[in-house]
Parts: sequence; C-alpha cells; structure tokens
Amino acid sequence: MTDLSRRRLLTGAGLAVGAGAATGAGLVRFAPPEPAAAAASGELIPFYGPHQSGIATPVQERLQFAAFDLSTASPARVAALLKVWTAAAVRMTAAQEVGRGATGRATAPPDDSGETLDLDASRLTVTVGFGPSFFTRLNLRAPGPLKELPAFPGERLDPARSGGDICVQACADDPQVTVHAVRNLTRLAAGTATLRWSQSGFGRAASSSRSEKTPRNLMGFKDGTNNIAIHDRDKLARHVWVGDEGPEWMYGGSYMVTRRIRMHLDLWDRTPLRQQEDTIGRTKREGAPYGGDEEFDPVRIHALPPRSHVRLAHPDSNDGRRILRRGYSYSDGNDSRGRLDAGLFFIAYQRDPETGFIPLQRQLAARDALNRYIQHVGSGVWACPGGVRRGSFWGEALFS
Repeated sequence: MTDLSRRRLLTGAGLAVGAGAATGAGLVRFAPPEPAAAAASGELIPFYGPHQSGIATPVQERLQFAAFDLSTASPARVAALLKVWTAAAVRMTAAQEVGRGATGRATAPPDDSGETLDLDASRLTVTVGFGPSFFTRLNLRAPGPLKELPAFPGERLDPARSGGDICVQACADDPQVTVHAVRNLTRLAAGTATLRWSQSGFGRAASSSRSEKTPRNLMGFKDGTNNIAIHDRDKLARHVWVGDEGPEWMYGGSYMVTRRIRMHLDLWDRTPLRQQEDTIGRTKREGAPYGGDEEFDPVRIHALPPRSHVRLAHPDSNDGRRILRRGYSYSDGNDSRGRLDAGLFFIAYQRDPETGFIPLQRQLAARDALNRYIQHVGSGVWACPGGVRRGSFWGEALFS
C-alpha cells in the first residue's frame, strides 16, 4: 500500500458517526485545542503522528492503566465513543480542559473533572488498544496475531484483573495527571463502556535509552538494561511496529501484552545476596552481567547461571527475539496474611505476540529461577492501532 492510499484510507469518509451517538459525546468539542498558559509550563508530547504516543516515547514516571468492557454491540456507537475519547485525549495531552472545561455552565455538570486545572501536561500520553473480545462483541474481523494468550505454567490469573474489550494506558510524570485522564475517559464512556479493572504504577521498570539512568524494580535490581532504545528505528521496525502485513488499520501500530506480576517480597527479602544475584544473573549494586564489570558490558550468556533470568530472557537465548518493555512497579496494600501485594505491572509491545512475548514467556515459565519469587496474576493482550492524523480518531479505518 502506498502512503497516498493509506492516507486516503485513514482520512476518507469511513463510517458516519455523530457526536450524539455516545452518551456525553455532545459535551466534547472536536476543534484543535487553543493555546493555554498551562501548557507552557510543562513538556508536551505530540498526540498526532504515524504511531500512537506512549509506545516508543521516553518512559514517564507514573502509570494509570484501565480496561473497559463494552455495553453495546453497535460499531457505530463504539466509533462515536472513540471519536469523543480522541478529542478529549488531544486536549488533555496539550494541558487543556476537556470540552467546555471544569467551570462551564452553573446549571450542568462540568465537562472536565478539574483536578488538573493548576497542573501542566507532565508529558502525558494516552494509548488505546483493542482486546480479542472487542472484535467478537462487535462482529468485526480481528487481526490474525491478536489471540488470547495461552496458559503458562505457574500463573494464577484473576479474571477480575484480566482481559477487557478496550484498554487505555495513561502515562505522565504526575500521578494526578494520569488519574485525571482515565477518570474523564471513564465518564465519557457512560452508556457505551464500563470500567472492568484498573492499575496504577510508579517507578518505571524500563529505560528508553542509555542516556537515562536504568531504574530498579522492587527486588532492588536494575531492570530493562537491554531494552530496545526508542531511537533505534531499525529494531523498532523489525520487532515493534506492524508493517505492510497489516491489516491496514494496524499499520504503524503494535501489539501490547500486559501482565500483573506479584512479587513474593517476604521470601525475596530473606534470600541471601549471592542467591539473589544468581537468580537474576547480574550484580545487585552495579547491575553488571556475570562475567562483566559494568552494567552495559556485553552479556555472555554462558557465563550466567543456566536458570538465571537474564540468561533465559536474553535475545541470544531466544533466536534474536526482542520486545519493547514499558512496565511499572505497583504496590496495592497488603493481603489478609499481612504480606505486601506488590510487584511489576509488565507492559510489552511487539510486532506479533507469537514471535515476541509468547515464546519468551514459555521459556521463562518452564525454567526461570525467578519463578520461585513471582507469580503472574493478571493478563491482557491488545491490538494498538497506528497513530492518529488530524481530523481522524483512534481506529477510524477499522470502521470504514
């Protein structure tokens, strides 16, 4: 497909959807946001482009993730909701109030919840994806690579924290900004979709490039040292972005896998340092791979313990397979036995889960020494369409 034909597809007449087709749709204006003083005080990440922001974007410090279930089987109503959501996201990522704002007419509920009135954009990105059930519910053709993930040994998935028809990933450097984004999209979805589950995250668990300091996870180890760098266009094109294999509405998009991974920190904290390092395959303080002295020294997989996490997850142990990670730590209080409910909310993007996450996880689930200290308790897989052009909305070509 040529760029011209793809552009015509994305901006053509498509499915006619009216602003009134979804509850609350009439509250949101579709004009580009006006300049605002609030936007000047914080960095803005462009919303429009060939790819959705929030994927190959410098990783922000905070996450609010949400999964929604549709309450309608009408493609027209869902398309209308996505149009409304897109308009709201354009404004929020530009540090603008949604619709007529938080202080509109005194006789009607405000269009914006108002908790970010005095805040800048904090590098907010909003990324949307569609789960397998989205296509079943709307009787639409799902892309071939989008299938429910297979069962893996050792997982104990909670259905209440898994799946969903649509997902929203809101990332920013201020947690109030991410909550505001999901809160307002949830309100605008009334009558068309309801919140299924959500997850907040902090302390990014991956770096975007070597210019960033590699973060540490809740086990105290540096995490994401060998992540795909966001400026490495060749690796992104090979491993992350959907190409001409399509379908056309997925061109420039990616497949997202989410996993809520609980860490048994009470057990980990009683484990000797050497055993911790043998489990990971890196030193705890420097983050150096076994056989090296510095964090970014080459990984020699045969110098690592055979069941170490780094060895089993490394591309050299997986026929060169790579995924782009954007995970976050989480801590959700404690359970009935007084143990922390904390761990990693894992997010990974890839061109095809069958050649990305699935074979990697099969190997890790079967052999990884880290399995003693973790358990996968939530899961999801999503098709994230390509980027949005002005005048379009998330997934518009899917409805054409």
